[in-house]
Amino acid sequence: MVDVRSACVGFWVGTGSRDETDAQAGISHFLEHLLFKGSPTRSARSIAEAIDAVGGDMNAFTTKEYTAFYVRLLGDDLDLALDILSDIVWSPALRTEEVDSERQVILEEVLMHLDEPADFAQERFADALFPVHPLGREVLGDPDVIKTVTVDEIRRFLAEHYRPANVVVAAAGQVDHERVAEGLERRFAGVPGGSSPRRTPPSDEVRALDVTVRDTEQAHLVLGVRAPARRHPSRFALSLLNHVLGGGISSRLFQKIREERGLAYSIVSERAGFADSGALVVSVGTSPDNAAKVVDLVLAELDALAAEGISAEELERAKGHVTADLLLGLEDSGNRMSRVGAGLLLYDEILSVDEHLARIGAVTLDAVAALASDVLGGRRVLAVVGPPGVGDFASPS
Repeated sequence: MVDVRSACVGFWVGTGSRDETDAQAGISHFLEHLLFKGSPTRSARSIAEAIDAVGGDMNAFTTKEYTAFYVRLLGDDLDLALDILSDIVWSPALRTEEVDSERQVILEEVLMHLDEPADFAQERFADALFPVHPLGREVLGDPDVIKTVTVDEIRRFLAEHYRPANVVVAAAGQVDHERVAEGLERRFAGVPGGSSPRRTPPSDEVRALDVTVRDTEQAHLVLGVRAPARRHPSRFALSLLNHVLGGGISSRLFQKIREERGLAYSIVSERAGFADSGALVVSVGTSPDNAAKVVDLVLAELDALAAEGISAEELERAKGHVTADLLLGLEDSGNRMSRVGAGLLLYDEILSVDEHLARIGAVTLDAVAALASDVLGGRRVLAVVGPPGVGDFASPS
């Protein structure tokens, strides 16, 4: 990116919470935390001070299918990013005392998550959409595992999954490809080889209704369906369908539920794509007295889209939004790095901007209508978190 002075480097590891056994539930996220504790030659404090001294930003996140670590700083300080990321990913210290102290941090994070009813509703929805499958498990894991997992167990998980064949390194901004590649090879201190994790697809089973009674002011509703896997050719049509449904302020759900009826402050839909499945999900918080009404309105909109598809005007508006969203994001080195890293790790390809835009532009009304009929006509799942009586309505299916 010739006009920017920043650089962003990320290590993308192709392992997430779905790649854990029940006895390992939470290790991926635990390991994400522990790598920031440093290496045999770097402490967590020295890393923080080095990044802070150059005005950089360092962070990480764990998902169901991958874990990412990144540093964003000035291009002149690129070597520092390569030093630290290579050090912590290939040679983490995993000191016993630091593992033990971080347990409590993660347990506090779990408690914080449980105290957020909107987050908890998402967790219950995932469990209902993918019951008895790792995709339905919360990324933070099982507190009992976090309390008891040993350093040796964490080291074995690291040795199995943090190998070059399961890692993509992406860089964007004021960077030179050859310099980055040479720098990574010179700093590599891991074990060669490795492989991507083997995965078992979820069954077709879903649990239509999941209600959790809590003393909350709002009812938190998450309603959705299974959707195509992330590499499915219809993914571009799905992004447009999602925008029309609840992806923006002109979307059907935002207009009908917030603007026209005032039943919620916010209502959004999102799509999720996994290696072998996916989801299209609507999330909303509303007064408990209005919960059944909101569910009925969402279901009616899903029915209408499944039966009729979207209009030509909606399609063009969605294409305009998705196109601008992509192009605006490319102005940021962090977003550009993420696009490259996710593209190579999750899709085995990095589409050029022109090719990406061409695929969006090629989506037709008929393609969206066929997708809407197939996806929105499927079995629906509803998770509800709210006060007593909030779940007194019928299953969404």
